[in-house]
Amino acid sequence: MDSMPPKRSITLTEAELRLMKLLWERGEAAVGDLVAAMPNGAALAYNSVLTTIRILEQKGYVRHRQVGRAFVYSPCVAEQEAERSEVRNMMRRFFGNSRERLLLSLLGDDEVTPAELKRLREAIDRAADDRTEEA
Repeated sequence: MDSMPPKRSITLTEAELRLMKLLWERGEAAVGDLVAAMPNGAALAYNSVLTTIRILEQKGYVRHRQVGRAFVYSPCVAEQEAERSEVRNMMRRFFGNSRERLLLSLLGDDEVTPAELKRLREAIDRAADDRTEEA
């Protein structure tokens, strides 16, 4: 029987994302370390962290190695890769896979500041320049 890694679930729950952020910051951690590192107001019990980290392992986001009697968990997925996956999922679900509709929705938000618009314009110009150089 082939031991193919499980296909990653597209999305992360809030609890899963909190643990992944800790793992991305630390590189690796045991469950007890993750429990201790949870921010105030977001604390989870040891068993909840253990259950969530096992789910993340089943989803293909983390792997473990044994150190003494403890398992130490580390991310298998880079933070940027997870971010792109979440954005692609949202774009597919809500915007018909249209980057344009997603960006127009963001730009139509009254909370976008002039500084953010300037940075977005610069990023679009850089992306256009990169595409021109590749052609």
